[in-house]
Amino acid sequence: MVLVIGTGGAGLRAAIELAEAGVDVLAVGKRSKDDAHTALAAGGINAALATMDPGDSWQQHAADTLKESYLLADPHTVEMVTQGAARGIDDLERYGMAFAREEDGRISQRFFGAHKFRRTAFAGDYTGLEIQRTLVGRAGQLGVPLLDSVYITRLLVHDGAVFGAYGFDLTNGKRYLIHADAVILAAGGHTRIWRRTSSRRDENTGDSFGLAVEAGARLRDPELVQFHPSGIIEPENAAGTLVSEAARGEGGILRNALGERYMNRYDPERMELSTRDRVALASYTEIKEGRGTPNGGVWLDVSHLSRQTIMNRLPRVYQTLLDLQMLDITRDPIEVAPTAHYSMGGVWVRPEDHSTDVRGLYAIGEASSGLHGANRLGGNSLIELLVFGRITAQAAAAYSESLKAQPRSAAAVAAARAEVDGLLAADGQENVRALQRAIRNTMTEHAGVVRDEEGLRTGLAELSAIEKRMDDIGVHPDIAGYQDLAHAFDLKAAALAARATLEAALERRETRGCHNRSDYPDMDPALQVNLVWSPATGVTREPIVSIPEEISSLMQEVSTEGKLAE
Repeated sequence: MVLVIGTGGAGLRAAIELAEAGVDVLAVGKRSKDDAHTALAAGGINAALATMDPGDSWQQHAADTLKESYLLADPHTVEMVTQGAARGIDDLERYGMAFAREEDGRISQRFFGAHKFRRTAFAGDYTGLEIQRTLVGRAGQLGVPLLDSVYITRLLVHDGAVFGAYGFDLTNGKRYLIHADAVILAAGGHTRIWRRTSSRRDENTGDSFGLAVEAGARLRDPELVQFHPSGIIEPENAAGTLVSEAARGEGGILRNALGERYMNRYDPERMELSTRDRVALASYTEIKEGRGTPNGGVWLDVSHLSRQTIMNRLPRVYQTLLDLQMLDITRDPIEVAPTAHYSMGGVWVRPEDHSTDVRGLYAIGEASSGLHGANRLGGNSLIELLVFGRITAQAAAAYSESLKAQPRSAAAVAAARAEVDGLLAADGQENVRALQRAIRNTMTEHAGVVRDEEGLRTGLAELSAIEKRMDDIGVHPDIAGYQDLAHAFDLKAAALAARATLEAALERRETRGCHNRSDYPDMDPALQVNLVWSPATGVTREPIVSIPEEISSLMQEVSTEGKLAE
């Protein structure tokens, strides 16, 4: 049996592949499968289908991806995704997904920034939601067992091989001991450890990182985090909620508190259509230098566009702001600030099958690393789910079939059980939620859009103090459920993810893509490497293989004129 942890797009695609092959599979998630993080993705999904531009190819898609990664993406991983992308779209069609189409029936594809050709397929401005619905539907047809509201606390490992997982039910506290030949980790990234983030509460807290590292795996490039330029600031419980980059793509203008259209200082050619990392840095700089709004943001204004354009092209943005702020964007500007959006680093995996250092353990989706490097090409994350969901499921199935016997460890199970028992008995003075907030404040202040050595060292000192306070937490489940216990495990994962991020950010003494070091403003050729982290070894450097000639020859500057920002 193969266990899949996470029921977003990556986890579901893997579970479907296993079920179609007749392999026993169980998928578990800590939130409803209908409300997984994948459902928030708006813009589209990339594949070189050449339905709109006959000159497109997987090689050009690979070249664009590697160039945008600032040469930190793994070339083999990039090849596998771009070559397998068309198959991924075919799979979605086979499962019944309705893509936007041209009048003659071709799948429509549009431009996203830094793509040479139109290769982003879409379904309105809710592509991720439609993908999630499609995968949930297919999993239902196949009878895939899906357990919502199960929190996995620990992977069970014996002699370097995984043999299952331990967890509990968030509603009633019932314990789960799950024996599995192989485990596919698809539980997301770590963007929730910043104060403003596009992730919802209690998701992307670093669960995947904590589970993998505790099992004996390593992390790669945890410092490489994409900050989206336009997250809303208010209300506080929705801070970081995204205003789609379609707002800038349709002609939205960024202004500071003085009314200045400031992008002409940072990218006078592309202005608001510049790349995500550059726009986020520009907005951060305006705020930091005192030209931000009173709430610490900048203004994104689409009110000069016609009402019809806004209602037809930006319906979700219009409705979101109306719901959350009673703001009519046809008349008033939106107050936004950079927000933590995507973990481009993650669990260290082999490019061919996304296996880890632990035998039988795999990681996919935002939990993994290798495709995005220092800047993610818009639309690539959704296709990655489909390609590696399929490939990794096949590898996990083959591994499961190859086992003649599977040694288990009573001691490992006892340790997992004792960990939960210990937290349930914890009656200390420290509040778990307050410590989570302290980590988010530390990461925002010292490891945000711009970093420097002094700030990162201060961040590490603050984190050490928080870790000490974590020894005295109180955990108090109540009639409403066991969420408080889950928060305690979220806190442990967040602290580990924060330490990995801070230590790797300190080691990367350069500015490259999303990683801005004000004390090292230039790119360092010697740091064109991946940084690999574990508690035992700290940060080590890993060389990146060379890019094949057929791809490197296609890498070039790509115009963004007339394209949506990535």
